[in-house]
Amino acid sequence: MPTVTNTTLSLTQRLDIAVDIVDALDYLHNHCQPPIVHCDLKPSNILLAEDMKNASKSHQSSGTVGIKGSIGYVAPEYGEACAVSTLGDVYSLGILLLEMFTGRSPTDDVFRDSLDLHRFCEDAFPDRVLEIECLISVIGLGLSCSKHQPKERKAVADAAVEMHAIRDEAYLMFAGSLAIDMEGKGEAKTAQ
Repeated sequence: MPTVTNTTLSLTQRLDIAVDIVDALDYLHNHCQPPIVHCDLKPSNILLAEDMKNASKSHQSSGTVGIKGSIGYVAPEYGEACAVSTLGDVYSLGILLLEMFTGRSPTDDVFRDSLDLHRFCEDAFPDRVLEIECLISVIGLGLSCSKHQPKERKAVADAAVEMHAIRDEAYLMFAGSLAIDMEGKGEAKTAQ
């Protein structure tokens, strides 16, 4: 009988990966001289694909001359012949975070006309996002990074600080829930 492997990452695993991605981008933008612009930040370029684990499937790259990046992840200003910038990477980071925590690809067939992954999440935020505070926070961060206008996007260093805080708060919540759960099981055994 073949073994079935779980290809779904837990919330904590996704939070850890998101922190690592934001830290790496912060390093490229703020700690390298000259700053390095990635230009194609997407799941398959960070060893994450549709199942968030296996990078064997990659998204279609744009063949248009002058546009740097992949369809669905490339910053809108690149289509207007704007110069490559770190803010383009921040846009891609925002889309990547939204994808990691919604499970929706920016190239999903449901996104057409004026509906894209950013608008989809923006319309659901915060009322229709699962009532898990860290999810609301991550989706909010993804939205603030993937704003259409580059000057409205969060700085990557600020995104890194915020992502660390979200993950750390989630760990504290998970640890508190686990302690309460374990305490409840201990009381149940004592009562027997």
